[in-house]
Amino acid sequence: MELLQFTDKGIYCEQAGVFLDPWKPVDKALISHGHSDHAYFGHKHYLTSSLAMPVVKHRLYLKDNIESIDYGKTISINGVNFSFHPAGHIPGSAQIRVEFRGEVWVFSGDYKLEHDNLSTPFEPIKCHAFITESTFGLPIYKWKPQHEVFNDLNDWWRKNQSEGKTSVIAGYTLGKAQRILRNVDASIGKIFTHGAVESINQVLKNQGLELPDAPRISDEIKKEDIKGSLIVCPPSAVGSSWMRRFLPYSLGVASGWMKLRGTRRRRGADRGFVLSDHADWNDLNKAILATGAERIFVTHGYTEIFAQWLRERGLDAREVKTKFEGELGEMAEGSTEAVADSVGSATGDIQQSNG
Repeated sequence: MELLQFTDKGIYCEQAGVFLDPWKPVDKALISHGHSDHAYFGHKHYLTSSLAMPVVKHRLYLKDNIESIDYGKTISINGVNFSFHPAGHIPGSAQIRVEFRGEVWVFSGDYKLEHDNLSTPFEPIKCHAFITESTFGLPIYKWKPQHEVFNDLNDWWRKNQSEGKTSVIAGYTLGKAQRILRNVDASIGKIFTHGAVESINQVLKNQGLELPDAPRISDEIKKEDIKGSLIVCPPSAVGSSWMRRFLPYSLGVASGWMKLRGTRRRRGADRGFVLSDHADWNDLNKAILATGAERIFVTHGYTEIFAQWLRERGLDAREVKTKFEGELGEMAEGSTEAVADSVGSATGDIQQSNG
């Protein structure tokens, strides 16, 4: 029997009686990070990394049924050793290492290799079997270095400011928003946040994360104080009545999906910034090779194509179904159609790479 099994509730370790990021209620859940497609309501007991616990508690309204463990520390459950290691995805995100009788599996959760000046950097872990995401598992997804993206974002903000416009940048509430706040040039002007972003900011600040002063937009803030500033909001706020107070404004969206044709237009954005908290094509391949794993299990994303690519390179790779979404949850209604539009050309790219 496999050390980890893929069930209709989640990834299961029968020997220890625990699930990894389960999507249906279970007794014992090990949680890789706080995004809603990995941290679900309804489990009897939660275990996560020490850095992820405050956000998981906050988002799931947990009290006494959650425990945490520091990166690199080992906990033994019925003879199975578990440890959490940095995934570089968002603050507190972890890969979960599972070892039993000399066999090692690693569940990566979501991850990226580029250091974002926010999260604990990704740590490659040697293992026999590696469970990887493939959110951006096509060769068209290759990210520019982070500093180049933020140079573009700063220039956009300055241009808008010179034209008397407010800059509104949409990014996922947990992780992306804080990455923007940590890396944007705060000397350009005032920064404000949507209430959902500020709520997460406070949780992270309480555990010691340094973020620039970026108060929540409220009715007490005058319109003249907002003009020319940068507003950080979640994608769900785009197109809402909440946005009207910022007119005239320019809308930017930060997401890996901005790499695709048509996605920016579907979101009604003036600018798209290709900024993802997931590994791109090159880094997915690099991370997998660094593990030395003989077996690869490919989850959420371009699972079939990416697994085929790995098999053609001599790896024992197979795709598995999960409820994880990767970055799809960020873009809501626009992303699925945009992905469908791009599959033809993207598949052509990977076929050329094979050749």
